[in-house]
Amino acid sequence: MASRDHGPDGRGAPGPETQHRPVEGAVPEAARRRPEDPPIRNPDQYSLTDHVRKRLVQGGRYVTVEGVDDAIREGQLRWNTSDGWRFARVVDGVRLVVAVCDTETASPVVVTAWTEVADIGAAEAAERWDRTDIETIRLRSTLSERADEHVPEHIRPRDVPRPFYVRGHRLVTDPGVGHLRCVDCSGRFRSKGELDRRRCSR
Repeated sequence: MASRDHGPDGRGAPGPETQHRPVEGAVPEAARRRPEDPPIRNPDQYSLTDHVRKRLVQGGRYVTVEGVDDAIREGQLRWNTSDGWRFARVVDGVRLVVAVCDTETASPVVVTAWTEVADIGAAEAAERWDRTDIETIRLRSTLSERADEHVPEHIRPRDVPRPFYVRGHRLVTDPGVGHLRCVDCSGRFRSKGELDRRRCSR
């Protein structure tokens, strides 16, 4: 996981190695596996969906190829009814969750990945994260968990001056203000649902 994720040019942004490696001979392996079979722990066997590739270069995601690889090798493995198998690894108070599929595709695939604060005290004490990193991760988690709800009470306390990316918008918050603001189109949003319904006009 990157210590900073300030966009494609920032510290912690992925370099030229972000293209994962489809592996020859994976088809027979995938064909033999069933959904209930635990996924393999060799990250070199996994390819990335376009969805994940986009997340690697979006500010405020804190998802990197290195972090994904480490989660597959060393993370906790759990089954989730909506996403299937998940690997999860906590580093300095922040959990990286990696959802994978290796039974329905020609080769094992990383379907999606995201971060969440697992231990606020450890995250605040770590040099890896600054205050904006932590505020961004917490706010993004709230937006995802309560996508169809207006959440001004959760937005208002968050101070996020560095833009993070959601649904085509680059968003910031202003302390004490109960909405997100897009720095490109000046749109104001109180829920992820509103972000889904309104495209950025930049």
